[in-house]
Amino acid sequence: MTASQSHMGNVDAAEIAKFEALADRWWDPTGEFKPLHDINPLRLDFIDARAGLAERRVIDVGCGGGILAEAMAHRGGIVTGIDLGEAPLAVARQHAEQSGADVDYRCISVEDMAEQHPGEFDVVACLEMLEHVPDPASVVRACARLAKPGGQIFFSTLNRHPKAYALAVIGAEYLLRMLPRGTHDYARFIRPSELAAWARDAGLEVCEQSGLTYQPLTRRYRLSANDVSVNYLMHCRREAL
Repeated sequence: MTASQSHMGNVDAAEIAKFEALADRWWDPTGEFKPLHDINPLRLDFIDARAGLAERRVIDVGCGGGILAEAMAHRGGIVTGIDLGEAPLAVARQHAEQSGADVDYRCISVEDMAEQHPGEFDVVACLEMLEHVPDPASVVRACARLAKPGGQIFFSTLNRHPKAYALAVIGAEYLLRMLPRGTHDYARFIRPSELAAWARDAGLEVCEQSGLTYQPLTRRYRLSANDVSVNYLMHCRREAL
């Protein structure tokens, strides 16, 4: 069994296929990935303000077509992007060539990456990925292993809360059609308390969490420390030696 096969058990083939099918539209800011384009500046600033990306070794776990990875590279990060979808990675590589972003893209699971490169990264970002895998706690443990002692780890996901179902599933997928139907499975949404427990079990300190809220009238997103009921970011730190 090869390294790339050893952790394929923590993969949902249907989820990979879903994003493979949309790969050619990853960089269309008006298409299916418009919400990612809209929230990316907020996510980027949240990470950069707390970790300082310039000249830091950074890994984007579940990088997809590279929207966040490229942005972090343009902020001066030494960025690696990993994903298990070959089609999104091909799109990411092509777009990086066009934009001049220097990102090392690899098709590998986070668990295998952690086995091969433990403690090598100053910053670990795993955004909008945990709700798409069968065992998110395994991903959290692997992200913790990837970080250097004292390293900064960032997660984002959707809260298993009635408001998240109403807005992220019914609203975004069926009413506003901001996302393709079936993009999210509510049963896989993760409460902040669950994510925090997994992080602490992995040896991480939970530093901060912030919600990402959508304003229908302005059609803009903003960070909200008081509202994590739908989409939220969590900042963690690996304990220093």
